[in-house]
Amino acid sequence: MKKNTQYNLLIALTYSVTLIGGMFLGYKFLKDQGYSFQKTTYVADNNAQKVDEILHIINRNYVDEVNPDSLNNLPIDSLLHKLDPHSVYLPPAKASEFAETLSGNFEGIGIEYYILNDSLLVTNVIKDGPAFLAGIRQGDRILKVDTIFVSGKALPRDQMIGKIKGRKGTAVKLTIVHPGNAQAAVFTVKRDRVRVSSIDASYMLNNDVGYLRISKFGSDTDSDFVESIRGLKAVGMKKLVLDLRDNGGGYLTAATGLANQILEENKLIVYTEGKHEPRTDYVATGGGEFEDGKLVVLINENTASASEILAGAVQDLNRGLIIGRRSFGKGLVQEQFPFVDGSALNLTIARYYTPSGRSIQKSYKDGYKAYQDEIENRFNDGELTSKRLVKKDSVKGRAYVGGGIQPDIYVKMDTVGYNKCYSILASKRVLLDFVYDILASRYSASFIEQNLATFNVSEVDYRDLVKYIQNRNIIVDQRQLASAKPLILNDMKVLLCKYHLGDAGYYKALNLSDAMVKQALTSLQ
Repeated sequence: MKKNTQYNLLIALTYSVTLIGGMFLGYKFLKDQGYSFQKTTYVADNNAQKVDEILHIINRNYVDEVNPDSLNNLPIDSLLHKLDPHSVYLPPAKASEFAETLSGNFEGIGIEYYILNDSLLVTNVIKDGPAFLAGIRQGDRILKVDTIFVSGKALPRDQMIGKIKGRKGTAVKLTIVHPGNAQAAVFTVKRDRVRVSSIDASYMLNNDVGYLRISKFGSDTDSDFVESIRGLKAVGMKKLVLDLRDNGGGYLTAATGLANQILEENKLIVYTEGKHEPRTDYVATGGGEFEDGKLVVLINENTASASEILAGAVQDLNRGLIIGRRSFGKGLVQEQFPFVDGSALNLTIARYYTPSGRSIQKSYKDGYKAYQDEIENRFNDGELTSKRLVKKDSVKGRAYVGGGIQPDIYVKMDTVGYNKCYSILASKRVLLDFVYDILASRYSASFIEQNLATFNVSEVDYRDLVKYIQNRNIIVDQRQLASAKPLILNDMKVLLCKYHLGDAGYYKALNLSDAMVKQALTSLQ
């Protein structure tokens, strides 16, 4: 298989696993990583002064010895890329977005939407958020934001977001059409702080096995975990499948806080150390909500940083089984240094080490571009799609030479049905458009919820999808389309469940045929 074809397949796989769920985190976009935040705000009146200040910060705080002469006269991004792939400069807007992502809170009205046919389709309304309380519901279409028409205009997504989000206490006026109504209505919504749980799904897989999916380690993840575990215990959970796939990391303290809930007292969770940072041990305090039950942790190639800390501790301490594929390999700890203009420097100050003393950071000696392409290379050389013998460190036993956490039980990526045709449909978001535009109105949330285990998208729906593809003048190979049909039908079901039942419904549907979940259930017997 040619490299570009393989890369198209990788894109398609990423689409199916993550874009479908509205949580695309690809390895180039990870929201790192075990952060702490520097309280001092640095003042720089211009870019040259900012570069000088960054050089001073590096000399005082960077994890390794640095030759300052090698960094002089470079623009900020090039300067940081010479250090490591995770030290990064964030302009003001990115710094603000980054903080919101990890905090689990944002200021806005509490809706999710999808840009469909150059209009804004509301796909989710956070319960008890400002929009919900104002009467906005899923399926509504937004025609105007304040005085600006957004329907019929091909506005970039970032411009759409900027028109609705805003500071707490400010108001936004939305002109909306409810499904089935021809008459538009105007809603004035007062923006507020909206809290979003980092627990994507929490439900029972069978009578005694619970499932819990965590997308990132935010400021409230450990408390969200406790609440979910108590709810699962109340309905009979004795064993747990903890899904950390595509979890790009987050706060180190959130990961250690969750580890406190599953590890015995005085067990070392992780330690950090750097040139300017003395060794710091993080030790379990005991008394957690799930110290004793059988545990499986699911990981994949996009499991990174804080989620690798947790998986590494579970593995080193023999607390449970790790199932899946080798994790990303991000073992660097950043601290954020803010500037007065709202921008920030996220600088690597230490490495973290699992209880057995292994650093799971993969190599970045070949440069930034090679590091960014490393996951693609795993796909190209077959590591993700076929079981391979892996070299293990003879001293530490489980440390993988290439970096990351190596699972105890490997589950390959299933590529059946992933071909060029599917990749075209994925890149053009055809399935998402079809489900939101056509399919969502054909099935009710109550019907899907009552029949989730047995419900499938019909042949009529599939034929209408084929017509939808043709009407958009998308040329596909009919033999490849037929080959991808089972995958497409399942994707449409999963997307439909996402639309009507939210993240929990999405994962319930996805997990019905998920190979890692099936392996977890077998291992927990």
